[in-house]
Order: sequence, then structure tokens, then C-alpha cells
Amino acid sequence: MADPGATILLPTLIVLILAVVTHRPIESLVIGSLVGMGMVHGTGLIAGFADASLRVMMDETVAWVILVCGFMGSLIALLVRTGATRAFTDTMTRYVRSRKSALFLTWFLGLTMFVDDYLNSLAVGSAMRNLTDKYKVSREMLAYVVDSTAAPVSVIIPLSTWAVFFGGLLVANGVAPEGEGISTYIKAIPYMLYAWAAVLLVPLTISGVVPAVGAMRKAEQRASQTGQTVPPDAEHIEQANQSVQPKEGVTPHVSVFVLAMLSLIVFTLYFDLDFLRGIYVSLGATAIYIIGSRTLAMHDTFDTVIDGFKTMIEPLGVLVAAFILKDVNDQLGMTPYVIQTIQPYMSAETLPAIIFVTMALVSFATGSNWGVFVIVLPIVVALASNLQADMILTIGATLSASTFGSHACFYSDATVLTAQASGCTSFQHAITQIPYASIAAVIAVIGYLLLGYS
Repeated sequence: MADPGATILLPTLIVLILAVVTHRPIESLVIGSLVGMGMVHGTGLIAGFADASLRVMMDETVAWVILVCGFMGSLIALLVRTGATRAFTDTMTRYVRSRKSALFLTWFLGLTMFVDDYLNSLAVGSAMRNLTDKYKVSREMLAYVVDSTAAPVSVIIPLSTWAVFFGGLLVANGVAPEGEGISTYIKAIPYMLYAWAAVLLVPLTISGVVPAVGAMRKAEQRASQTGQTVPPDAEHIEQANQSVQPKEGVTPHVSVFVLAMLSLIVFTLYFDLDFLRGIYVSLGATAIYIIGSRTLAMHDTFDTVIDGFKTMIEPLGVLVAAFILKDVNDQLGMTPYVIQTIQPYMSAETLPAIIFVTMALVSFATGSNWGVFVIVLPIVVALASNLQADMILTIGATLSASTFGSHACFYSDATVLTAQASGCTSFQHAITQIPYASIAAVIAVIGYLLLGYS
């Protein structure tokens, strides 16, 4: 393929435009991917798309995502079927007296679920949905609070899957000596400015210091004035979430909820932050407890596990389509092209800010929070070394950009899963969250410029 220049960006632009116009992420991602395949393979685009689809489905990371999300759906379904989620809501109601306190509790729970952003998005959103509904909080606002304590919290707490992944990358790229990846990662945490800004912006928004703006303002007005917390176009998601109902005659016990969440966190930590193993143990322990206590019969328990997995089919479809788009962009060489284009404008002082802005946009456009940084981190390290820029500051800016992509992109994994758990579409969640993500991003850019020149 001849050098396509800026047309490399065309598939991603098509995806973004179609998503805004149609509000249909899967179709937008597939069409954008087909356009990209046409650019790479010409008339062989169908064969190229089929090969990319197979390559994605055989990828270990994609398989991990499917299993984690699917079985997390199963675990949540068990909590709903046994009435454990309702029992948790009833327990928390004793401590919640207003809309603000409901949202502050959501924020606090998000801070405690730092092990993994998937755990945070799915568990907190599902647990708090009914409680925030009582106080007429829009599902979009709930999703914003949940998502702002997902990746942003996971990235600044070193006991998380994010720290393990990026700590390994730092060692692999020579930034940290063998065995010191996490310690080097910890040094960069104070410079992950976007994550800090995103987390701290939430209480300011809840308290009204930062007002609801744009689409979020309309969503909050709809919820407060009509009591309709679920957005109009999200009924199908609510129906999926409601497809599993508490069984009649079952006495709800909050102990089931505590067992499930506590075992999930403890065993994820025990298995060196392997979230999949943690889910397996938690799901098994919860199922055994439910059957042993005769809360549900064995057949009902396993039927619920399957039904819960089914509720995750649509968000998993979006995620798989996003992985296919990433495969297309990798073939086109989008990330190296963007870096090479902005390289002449870099200096030691401006490198952290430019890297943050550039990689935030790339991460936003591709929906890839981790994969794209496997490609770009060696380039960033080389640039920082050649320009004699502050390496730790630059690494902090790079990881901060990854957080922005997870937080803001409408088809990123965290956005899709948060929307599903909170009960709105990924587009509704993204479009209402963008103003707040943009505020945090501007704060981060200003911070990187000040630090770069200091």
C-alpha cells in the first residue's frame, strides 16, 4: 500500500461521525473497519475483515475480556436473583437521605473498588442503580460518577491491574530495571494529572460547585422533573438488566452481596491481580453459598449464571468491534503516523503536554486504553531520551492519556461496561461525560506545561 498520509485517519473519523449521527456504536465500528480494510486490501476487504475478525477472536486479551465481562454479568445476575442487590440497597438507604448523599456514596464505593476498572464499572453501577433511582438521579449522572472512579482510580492506586500491566511495560522498554516496574510506576503516579483531576472533579459536580452542563443538564432535568431516570433510547438496556428478577418467596440477605464482592476483591489480589481467577472463585463461592443455604435450587442457580452472561452480549459486541477497528488502525499504521507528524513541534519542555494531548486523542479515537500504548511507549521513551525531557513526568503524561481514552471514548471498554451497568447507552454516557472529561483534560494540559517549564 502506498503512503496514504492523513487518509489513515479516515476509518476512525467515519466511526466517530456515524456514531454521533446514528447513536449506533456497533454498526459505526463495523463500517469504519470495512473502510479501513478497503484502504489496506482493496477489493479483498471482505477477506481482510474476516481474517481480522478471526485474529481478534483468537487474541488472548479479547478472550480474557469476554470471559471477565460475561461472568461478571453472571455474578451480578445471581445477586439480583437472590435479592442480594435489593438487600444492599435497603441497607444503604439507612445512611442515605438525599440525592447528594446517594451520589457521594457511589463515589466512595468507586474509590474502594480500585483493583480493576471492570470490577468498578460493573459492580458499583449495578449496586447503586436502584438507590439513585429513588432520589431521581439520571442514569447518565450515575454513569459519570461510576466511570470517573473506574480507570482514573485504578491508574493512581498501585494495587491494580493497570499498575501491573504498565509496570511490566516500563521494564520491557528499559525505563525501569527488572523487578522495579511497580516502584517506577509509583514515582509517576503524582504526574498522572488527568486521573487526579477526573476523580476530584466528581465531588465538585455532586455538590453543585461544577454545574450540570449540556446533555447532562437535560438528563438531570428529565429525571428530577418527570422521575424518568432511564433515558428514552435506553429501554432495551433496562430490559436486559431487568431480564433477571428477584425470585418470589426468597428472603433477601445482604450477606450474599458481601460474600460476592469481598471474595472477588480478596482473591483477585491473592492471584496477583488476575481478575479472571478472582471472578471464578467469587462466582463459585457465591453459587455454593446460594445452593447450600437453599436460597436457590441448583438448576435455578445455573440458569441464572447463563442468563447473566447473556445480558453482556451487546456490550461485548461493541468491544469486539472496537478491537477489530484497532486491528485495522494497526495495519494502517495510524499511531506511528500521528507521532511522526507532531514530532517536529516537540521540545523537552513541551513533550509531556504534547504527548498527553496526542495520545489522549489517539486513545479516544481507537478505543484502545492498553493495546495502543504497547506500540507507542517505546517511541515516547526514545523521544524523551533524545530531547532530555523528564522521563517520569513524560511517563505520567502517557499513562494519563490512556486514562482519558478509557474515560471519554464512547466505545472504550470502561464506557461500554459502565453504561450497561448504570442503565444507559454508551453514546448517552459518553456525550454527557465529555464536558467533564474535557475540563479534567484542560487542567492536565496546563499542569504539564507548568511542570515542563519549571
